[in-house]
Amino acid sequence: MMYLQRRVLVVLLLGFSAGLPFGLTGQTLQAWMTESGVDIKTIGLFAFVGTPYWTKVFWSPVVDALDIPVLSGLLGRRRAWLLLTQLLLLVAIILLASCDPRGAPGLVAAAALFVTTASATQDIVIDAFRVESLPESEQAAGMASYVAAYRVAVLVAGAGALLLVSGFVNWGLEQPRAYGATFVVMALLVAIGMLATILGVEPESSHLADAEHAAPGHDGAARRVIEVALASLKDFLSRDVAAAILLFVVLFKLADALATALNTTFALKIGFSRVEIAAIQKGVGFAAALLGGFAGGFVARSFSLSRSLWIGGILQTVAILAFAWQAVIGRDLAWLTFAITAEQFTAAVGTVTFVAYLSALCGNPLHTATQYALLTALTALGRTVFAAGSGYLADATGWVGYFLFCVAAALPSFVLLAYLQRQRHFDGLRTRV
Repeated sequence: MMYLQRRVLVVLLLGFSAGLPFGLTGQTLQAWMTESGVDIKTIGLFAFVGTPYWTKVFWSPVVDALDIPVLSGLLGRRRAWLLLTQLLLLVAIILLASCDPRGAPGLVAAAALFVTTASATQDIVIDAFRVESLPESEQAAGMASYVAAYRVAVLVAGAGALLLVSGFVNWGLEQPRAYGATFVVMALLVAIGMLATILGVEPESSHLADAEHAAPGHDGAARRVIEVALASLKDFLSRDVAAAILLFVVLFKLADALATALNTTFALKIGFSRVEIAAIQKGVGFAAALLGGFAGGFVARSFSLSRSLWIGGILQTVAILAFAWQAVIGRDLAWLTFAITAEQFTAAVGTVTFVAYLSALCGNPLHTATQYALLTALTALGRTVFAAGSGYLADATGWVGYFLFCVAAALPSFVLLAYLQRQRHFDGLRTRV
């Protein structure tokens, strides 16, 4: 079975490693600040700690151009970078665990920024490793496994962490200490990513980079970084409708990013408990995330890229309406269960189809990390820069108006998708599924 191939299983474990810090600095940190008495406007501004997810493009050429001393010789250039970022991630999460959101929010922001920087760098390497290491016959299985594991990790670091906080509180720890202990436990789960790094096999394409790095005139580290950055950018911008492609990448996941920016705060504010939210997300949300990942893999494999994007985009947008209705009816546990299930499933489908598209755009092994980082950095603008004002928007419009605004935010991406189809953009892409 393709999903049991060693390369696919390694990608699955790396997907978990990528999703873990995202969940911690999102939902769990959001809940910690909410229960610590931090006001909603400040919580919204904490979206800025995700800045590395969209600025990572500026240091991604370093990952393509430079080797890690000693580690690269032992593991290869991609796996060496993976292990380094995972070690930094472990340290950063433990540092965040020692902070106090109410007493020192600035220190919390700095520690969270350290986590997201290490996480964003790990994402650069994972994306390049996945695209380069999987043959075309395993790309669909790899993407489905990666996204499913990513979503599961987000649930573990979100719902699982909240349940663990409640458990520590029940065992006698004060709430601040309970959150700190939970973050330490989450830090230890970084070992799953380290295991994937050790079990993984360096992509064959790394030999091309090794030869390039050893070529005359490429021995200067700074010069090599600049050359890689310029060559990657030139290669991408030489495409037809490049500007429309980049704008579409920014907007495709915007609605979903805005809707989830305050979903935990929303549920807590309308009367649900931490345990109720976590139980739903860990139960049906967990199953929905898994099924959505594999359903997305089926869609990406069975339909053209453009049609897959239409399916994923429409599904993830319609699901937001469930939260708008939740705001109307208030504290209804059955409806919250449905809303979370729909969001987890459709977001996973949309993510897999989108990852299939991004992978098809990155075909040069010398520039994979840089170009993929550029694309995912643009995607991250929605959940970082644009989401930073989410608290102010929700405060001004109310929850119903906020979620309807999120739905409307998806419309420009559909216009761009139709435009790219008319320009026959997808005809020139080699589907990597």
